[in-house]
Amino acid sequence: MPTAPITFPFELVRVHVITIGIDPHKSSHAAVAVAAGHQLAQRRFVVNAGTVRQLMRWCERWPERRFAVEGARGLGRSLAQQVAAAGEQVVDVPSTLAARARLLATGGDRKTDEADALHVAQVALFRHDLREVEPEGQSTILRLLTERHDDLVHERTRIINRLHALLRDLLPGGAPTRLSAEKAAALMKGLRPVTATDNCRRDLARDLLADLRRIDRQIRENEAQMRDALAAARTALTTLPGLGTVLAAKLLGHVGDVTRFPSEHHFASYTGTAPLDASSGNNTRHRLNTGGNRALNSALHIIAVCQIRDGGRGREYYLRKIDEGKTPAEARRALKRRLSNVVYRTLKRDHHTGRAAAA
Repeated sequence: MPTAPITFPFELVRVHVITIGIDPHKSSHAAVAVAAGHQLAQRRFVVNAGTVRQLMRWCERWPERRFAVEGARGLGRSLAQQVAAAGEQVVDVPSTLAARARLLATGGDRKTDEADALHVAQVALFRHDLREVEPEGQSTILRLLTERHDDLVHERTRIINRLHALLRDLLPGGAPTRLSAEKAAALMKGLRPVTATDNCRRDLARDLLADLRRIDRQIRENEAQMRDALAAARTALTTLPGLGTVLAAKLLGHVGDVTRFPSEHHFASYTGTAPLDASSGNNTRHRLNTGGNRALNSALHIIAVCQIRDGGRGREYYLRKIDEGKTPAEARRALKRRLSNVVYRTLKRDHHTGRAAAA
């Protein structure tokens, strides 16, 4: 028969560090203090402006403590960042690990917020490779700017597609490809609508042209912000062939602290450029990795395509793989794996250079 976790008064447990597991939600957070696998106390906090202050006051009884937050990059980001900014040690517990701990626990099919918080703390007790949460800095700014840039570019594409559809009905042969605000304005100057329907199309095209000019202005401002943020980051990524402001900002923004990757192989696994081992018996083979950080994988793909197109060492490596019997797709993936190593080594040098400058 399932039994509830054994609860001890915290004064009776002789431990040095208390682990406080937190299961975050939109309206409330469940917190459980654990020592040596035993639950000491639990409490639910309503999410408001004073949540972190109440949490820290509740934890004052345990001077030696650390926090384990489930999903510190997702729903628990705000709480984890505020606690880390207060000088506390915080680790990120992935939801997959917390779910496995719940299934392995006695009565694992029972799910409550307090039980989830207990399992989060237990994962932190037994896993020593969890990512430590660092206060957000320059890399977070770059990631936010690149996400905004992606949104603006997608919106610009939508506007141009709609403008193309209108001009197709207003002009013989429609508008040319690679339409810009200047080209659209020049085409619309000669429009002389005959019917009321064409007058409506022209008015809508003018509205879309105004939207396109606004989006272009916002994209330029966004890229200027990215250049300033990259200058503050002092990275050498922009010196690599095929890698401009937007891609460099995306790489820095999504990688964050490069020291969390012990080697270039771990980094390649994170970017999804390392093939997955699918060997069985005497059959040794590998398959395409469709996991990893897809934003980083996409950035490396664009860099590889640019280097193959523009020539240089990247194209030479690509052609050498083709000569070895690789298909174009396989040769391109091999180049992406090589570029992953180059980016990792560049970021490591940036890190060491930054530390030396700070010293």
